[in-house]
Amino acid sequence: MKTLFAKHHKLLIGVVHLQPLPGAPRWRGNMESVIEFAVNDARAYERGGAHAVFIENFGDVPFTKGSIAPETLAAMAAAGRAIRQAVDLPIGFNVLRNDARAALALCAVCDGAFIRVNIHTGAMLTDQGLIEGNAYETLRYRQRVCPGAQIFADVHVKHAVPLGNWSIEDAARDTVERGLADALIVSGAGTGLQADLADVERVRRTAPTTRILLGSGTTLANVRAFLPAADGFIVGSSLKLGGKLSNPIDPKRVAALARAIS
Repeated sequence: MKTLFAKHHKLLIGVVHLQPLPGAPRWRGNMESVIEFAVNDARAYERGGAHAVFIENFGDVPFTKGSIAPETLAAMAAAGRAIRQAVDLPIGFNVLRNDARAALALCAVCDGAFIRVNIHTGAMLTDQGLIEGNAYETLRYRQRVCPGAQIFADVHVKHAVPLGNWSIEDAARDTVERGLADALIVSGAGTGLQADLADVERVRRTAPTTRILLGSGTTLANVRAFLPAADGFIVGSSLKLGGKLSNPIDPKRVAALARAIS
C-alpha cells in the first residue's frame, strides 16, 4: 500500500457492498448471484478509474461486535477470490462490525493489501453495544498470517460515540503511536454522511505525517473541500446508479469523482 500511495497523489478506494451472505437475516439463498453482483461492482470501479477496492459484508445487518460466523467468512473468501481474479486493482477487506482477524485472514487467502478496522484502539459505544479495540492481538495476528497487509483504522468511527472525554486528537494520536495504524480514517456520523471538515483538519494537525482517508459521505459536490486535508477517499454510496444504496456501481460516477480527485 505504500506503493499505492506513492503512485497516486490522492487515492480513490471504491467499496464493494456485498449483498446478504449465508446466515444473515436477508440472505436470499443464491451465492452465485452475490458473487456476480460483487464482481460487476469491482469491474465498474476499475473501469471508472478507482485505485483500489474495499470488500465488506454490508448486507449482513445486524452486525456482531465479535467474530463473524464461519459461513460469513467462507462466503467473503469466495467473493474475495472472485474479485481478485476479475480485476487488477489492489483489494482490501472490512469485516463488520470489527473483526480484524477475519479481515487479515481474508487478505492472506485473497491476496489482499489492506484492511479497515472500525475500532482499533480505545472503546466506542455502538449500535452493537460496547466495542473495545484490540491492537495488541491484531498486530500480532497480522505478523503471523499476512505481514504485508496495512491497517487503516477509524478515528471516532461512524455509528458510534467514544466513551468518556476522548477527543478526536487523542484518539488519532493513540491509534498511530500506540496502535501502529498505517493510515487513519475519518467519517461522518453514519453511512453516506459527510465528515466534518474541522474534524479532518484536527486529525491532520495531530498526525501530519500519517495518511488520512475519508470514510463516508464523499460526493462529487463536496470532494474538493476535503482535498487539501485528505490523502484519499473510501467511497461507495454516492457512486451507485442514481445515488441509491441498493443499486450497482455506476462507472460514470466513479470516473467523474476520480477526475475531481486527480
